[in-house]
Amino acid sequence: MQIIKENDMKHTTLTPIHEALGAKMVEFAGYYMPIQYKNLLEEHHAVRNQAGMFDVSHMGEFWVEGQQALALLQYINSNDISKLESGQVQYSCFPNKEGGIVDDLLVYCINPEKYMLVVNASNMEKDMKWIIENNATFGAKVHDASDQTSLFALQGPKAIDILQPLSSIPLSEIPYYHFQIGRLLNYDNILISNTGYTGAGGFEIYMPNEIAIEVWNAIMKSGKSYGLQPTGLGARDTLRLEMGFCLYGNDINDSTSPLEAGLGWITKFNKDFVNKAALQAQKEQGVQRKLVGFELIDRGVPRKGYPLYSLSGEKIGEVTSGTQSPSLGKPIGMGYVSTPNAKPGTEILIEIRDKKLKAVVVKTPFYTK
Repeated sequence: MQIIKENDMKHTTLTPIHEALGAKMVEFAGYYMPIQYKNLLEEHHAVRNQAGMFDVSHMGEFWVEGQQALALLQYINSNDISKLESGQVQYSCFPNKEGGIVDDLLVYCINPEKYMLVVNASNMEKDMKWIIENNATFGAKVHDASDQTSLFALQGPKAIDILQPLSSIPLSEIPYYHFQIGRLLNYDNILISNTGYTGAGGFEIYMPNEIAIEVWNAIMKSGKSYGLQPTGLGARDTLRLEMGFCLYGNDINDSTSPLEAGLGWITKFNKDFVNKAALQAQKEQGVQRKLVGFELIDRGVPRKGYPLYSLSGEKIGEVTSGTQSPSLGKPIGMGYVSTPNAKPGTEILIEIRDKKLKAVVVKTPFYTK
């Protein structure tokens, strides 16, 4: 991302490309970003069936290095960073001291003394402050490389066919949630990971800003015969919601516990970390509310903030994310409900425009291949 302030928004290096493609540009997490290019539904289906490419250079990249890097990351992360081997990626979160989540993130292990953290754009300043505050007792080397780094997500079943001719890295040999560093076009030291936020497969590509436009154009050219489309943040949201992936600021935030959010699988109690005792007690006692997926039975589209009720009329929670699923052709959403109402198959009510519409709790992901 390149910091160019205009109307108090930050721009990525690719802003001229997005505008030339006719993208609808909006403010997102303080950045001037493409929400869609021509048609959100077409972009969504392109990712599911062929390929789409997202400019997600607004994400933050922090480097943590040195002999104390692992000790610091073990303490501030809920997941067990010691399990990472070089070339491996891990999904994690930073618990806060009040039982909520500072942010969710990816941890890339370059080697046992060098890690890259990929954090949400809206939380970069907060995250760095949190890391520095906790680093006072560890003394690891921490560096924010976000301003110098561009990130593209090439997603979809045709991603490997599109990207392989441009890279010396054997992409088919990168397992899910692993990465390699190698050559892309004429550039060395490019990090390509088998990760993404769509559930459609594909790669995320990290590079210096200086080569971002060249890389974007080369990938788009390579993907032309495969139906590759530039894809905006609107389709990114519908794709991630179909998979039941959490979005910070909607489904998780400073006041949602990772256990309430169904993130117990990234909360490892075999080591010390921030607020471990309180979260362990919560695990033993059980949570009072849970994040669930639901499908509407009646017609209507759920949106963030809509109240949720039991069939008897008792308010039990609210919607955190919702959309009309392009892949499934039905309205879906996620939200927190009181634990007795969280079991799949439970019927609930959603208040939409003063009407209470019927929905049913379902297991996620909503979409399976």
